[in-house]
Amino acid sequence: MTVWDLLGIDKALRTSWAADTCSVDDLARAEWQADNPAWGHCDITALIVNDVFGGDLMVGEVMLGVEQQGFHWWNRLPTGVELDLTRDQFRLGQVVTAARVVERPSGRLPRRWDEYLLLRQRVIGRLGHLPEPAR
Repeated sequence: MTVWDLLGIDKALRTSWAADTCSVDDLARAEWQADNPAWGHCDITALIVNDVFGGDLMVGEVMLGVEQQGFHWWNRLPTGVELDLTRDQFRLGQVVTAARVVERPSGRLPRRWDEYLLLRQRVIGRLGHLPEPAR
C-alpha cells in the first residue's frame, strides 16, 4: 500500500497544471498564466484528490459582485476537513457561495475527460502511480 501525503499531492498537482488542462470556460474569461497555475483546474484537481483520499466533492458558485462567473470545486475529506487546493486562483475578489455536495460522475466524465486524464498522467509521472478513479 502506498501512502501519499498532502504536500506531495499538492506539489505534484501544482507542477502539473498547464494551459492544456485549464477549463475552456475559464480560458474564455482570462488566459492561463504560470503565475496563477490553479486557474481553471478546480474540477479535475478535486477529482484527483478524490481518487486518492475519497470523501465528498463540493461545488459552489463563483461570484464577482452580483455576476456569477462559473462554479468552483473542492473536497471534503472523510475526516470532515474541507480541502481546496485551487482556492488561490481567485485574485479579483471572487467569492464562492452556495456550497453543496455533488455526486461524483460515474465512468467517463461528461466534460473535461481528456484534461482529467492528462493531468492525472502528469501527477502519476511525479508520484509513480495513483489509485484507480472512484466509480
